[in-house]
Amino acid sequence: MSQHGDGIDLDTSLGYLLKEAASALRTSMEAVLRPLGMTMTHYSCLELLAQRPGLSNSELARGAFVTRQSMNVLLQALERDGFVTRPPEAPVGKALPTRLTDTGRERLEHASAAVRSVEVRMTSGMTDDEQAAALGALRSMVRSLRAS
Repeated sequence: MSQHGDGIDLDTSLGYLLKEAASALRTSMEAVLRPLGMTMTHYSCLELLAQRPGLSNSELARGAFVTRQSMNVLLQALERDGFVTRPPEAPVGKALPTRLTDTGRERLEHASAAVRSVEVRMTSGMTDDEQAAALGALRSMVRSLRAS
């Protein structure tokens, strides 16, 4: 990484480029989700529940990178709109397991297709090998940062 003085050269900073890519990805995903009446957090919550039914508010918040309070507000809205269901009382402890409804699954199908179109566009200039290498590199970065 090239440095000038005590600062970081933004043109060669991998961290800065990752942040720029994440920002561009989020902007593109929000743009395709907005017409569906969804935000990234809304979509992430539904996708997590499709893949891991029964997650608690805390688990969903961690998976969607938001606070428990924000997730609780979202879950209340999703439940009111008929996308998810939660039992009135926790079967064990305090956690209310959340599940997708048929309506939620249907909405998720449309959102997933929209998000997939953004990911396809994002990787359109990459070969399969380059995509695999990028996945490996990003996973390695996440592991390294979480280990320290």
